[in-house]
Amino acid sequence: MELVVPQILKGGVDTVFVMPNLQPPITGIAQALEYRCRLRSIEPRVHYLMSLYLHPSITPEVIAEAAAAGITGVKMYPQGVTTNSESGVPADFLNAYSPVFAAMEYHDLVLNLHGEWPGPLPSHDISLEEAFLPELKKLHQKFPRLRCVLEHCSTAAALDAVRACGPSVAGTITAHHLYLTGDHSQTDPLAFCKPIPKKPSDRDALIKAVCSGDPKFFFGSDSAPHPLVSKQNRQAVPAGVFTQPFATQLVVLALEEAIERGLLGEDEVTQDRLEQFLSRSGRLFYKLPDPATEGRPKIVLERKGETIPTSIKSADGTVEIGLSKSTAPVFSLSWLM
Repeated sequence: MELVVPQILKGGVDTVFVMPNLQPPITGIAQALEYRCRLRSIEPRVHYLMSLYLHPSITPEVIAEAAAAGITGVKMYPQGVTTNSESGVPADFLNAYSPVFAAMEYHDLVLNLHGEWPGPLPSHDISLEEAFLPELKKLHQKFPRLRCVLEHCSTAAALDAVRACGPSVAGTITAHHLYLTGDHSQTDPLAFCKPIPKKPSDRDALIKAVCSGDPKFFFGSDSAPHPLVSKQNRQAVPAGVFTQPFATQLVVLALEEAIERGLLGEDEVTQDRLEQFLSRSGRLFYKLPDPATEGRPKIVLERKGETIPTSIKSADGTVEIGLSKSTAPVFSLSWLM
């Protein structure tokens, strides 16, 4: 943690929604608050939005206490679909957790969804994410005021599903889903993640959404650090792409590559659209102060010949984490505090 937490600011980010899928998962309020204290002790300049792991121990009473304690939301992991999701929810989660969702709607907590179906696929032609989308529609219909985030959208269908819902439903898009496809994930362990990157047409739909100005889509890194030695274990590669030290720069790089491919025109990639996707839309959804009115620090991107290294290492060299898209040329990033 001491190696990874300082990378948040390095990647141009000062507000994070903290995932609760630790071992053991964060299912208690005291756990979440203690975790926040540990994070603040390492890097106090970052704003940590804490969450609980949806689990049978989460009750409507816990939701009320969490809201009073300043917890931002609850993360839902379908059972067995991603890293540390063994304690996640079953396929009939909507019925099993309806009282909890009702309490979240009442207390205005955010439900963050890992949107992949944990049951059998109805067809070999659709992905786990696409199979989950009917559940998002049912959830939104039953709890229309419940703020939901379909995290790390990876398909054009997911974007359409978010668009079809009301303003209480949004979607996040990662940096790595803007440049990876399924072929990368199958051949490069550092590109293996859940949900897996999909077809080039899905990647391109995500890129278009980033530049659309639609406030329903905003940045969420889903950056997942794993020791390099575990990523090199071909028998059981953990899911997760580590992008945080260059999170902002990788988004910009993906858009530059899209311009080179002819997918985007240069006039579609503006500072205003980048700020909206990377900052304003997410803060608006989470009901955080507008960075312009709050006077928050800004970032500066400059071309100085920097490239992404292959990894980062702890000071004593005992921990090494591989980076996505190593050797790629990127902007250098600095903060105007």
